[in-house]
Amino acid sequence: MAKRNVDSEVLYTEVAKLLTDLKQCVVLTGAGISAESGIPTFRSLGGLWEKYDPAVYASIEVFRKDPSKYWILRGDFIRNYDSYQPNNAHLALAGLEQMGIVRCVITQNIDGLHKKADSKHVIEVHGSLREIYCLACGKEYRVPHIPGGTPPYCSCGGVLKPNTVLFGEQLPRDALTKAQEESAWCKIMLLVGTSAVVQPAASLLFLAKQNGAQIIEINIEKVFPDADYFIMKKAGIALPMIVEEIKKIPIL
Repeated sequence: MAKRNVDSEVLYTEVAKLLTDLKQCVVLTGAGISAESGIPTFRSLGGLWEKYDPAVYASIEVFRKDPSKYWILRGDFIRNYDSYQPNNAHLALAGLEQMGIVRCVITQNIDGLHKKADSKHVIEVHGSLREIYCLACGKEYRVPHIPGGTPPYCSCGGVLKPNTVLFGEQLPRDALTKAQEESAWCKIMLLVGTSAVVQPAASLLFLAKQNGAQIIEINIEKVFPDADYFIMKKAGIALPMIVEEIKKIPIL
């Protein structure tokens, strides 16, 4: 049971002091943090999986047979990629990194907003929409500089695929290994805007807890019963408040 689960000034003060005292914080983020930037979610009520069957539109098996289905989904998911900008939650996490509190951000999101917010140490365990590559020749493209079409084709004639993990694909080994290492030794894990049900990313939370880390959850509804602190508020509101509380703490 969480030590504190009331949205109060005392709670923010306690969390700020914990972050300042322990540092070595690793952040695990999900779709909820980017929803505040206007990016559609997948699993929540009204999310994209209610409109599109992921087994059809987001599986590597189907992509190999008919890549147009994935590109239709991608177009609905994020039509104007460059127009989406980091929100106050992304910016607050970048600020906590600059303060020496956040060591890295592990994200399940593929939108690249943590990097846009200037977080330097980001592990994108599901890949990124920014990077597109040709399945035939390996040529790399960067959004928004990609050919048109559904699907788009490389100048060599090969099909283009975003560097994101589809159903049926393995997570990038290096990214997952690094995420596990960071989770195993962190002193605090900050859980932000994720349902914590998608594996293997969700296992990182348990890995941190088992190794003695304090868990701070910021979500609009509680998903991790064993969190030490729970703030039921949107991340774009809660995280800047925590940053402001940290700024009040005297530097010894």
